[in-house]
Amino acid sequence: MAQGELTGRHVLFIFVGAFGVIIGVNLILAWNAVATFPGLEVKNSYVASQEFDVRRDAQVALGWTVTARSGGGLLVLSILDQDGAPVEVEELHAVLGRATHVKDDVEPSFEFDGRAYVVPAELAPGNWNIRMTARAKDGTEFTQRVVLHVTQG
Repeated sequence: MAQGELTGRHVLFIFVGAFGVIIGVNLILAWNAVATFPGLEVKNSYVASQEFDVRRDAQVALGWTVTARSGGGLLVLSILDQDGAPVEVEELHAVLGRATHVKDDVEPSFEFDGRAYVVPAELAPGNWNIRMTARAKDGTEFTQRVVLHVTQG
């Protein structure tokens, strides 16, 4: 056998090694996908689907517009009514986190300052989501995912 000659045994090792790397990477990615999945959104999807139209219509009737911004060490969540006036809600619950995983999720304690809901927060650049649930003074539940793009600055 000459030095540097490619034999059947070498081809077998290359083949097994290449597929071993591919399978190994796929297993790692699958494990990470399952480990970071946040879980169920609703306990019973059938019941949630039956109530969806009623909840959506009540929420749309409020006429609220929700936006978020980050800067100066503050996270600002603005809720405006159909006339553009700030809305003070009866109750507000929010979860701030990345769109792709839940390890950075926090539940900020927003305070109403007369114009918007604010909380001190230093956010790293990137895409963030605020999953909020607010209760209007009349008891209507308002649920929305607010997308927030934070840029370096």
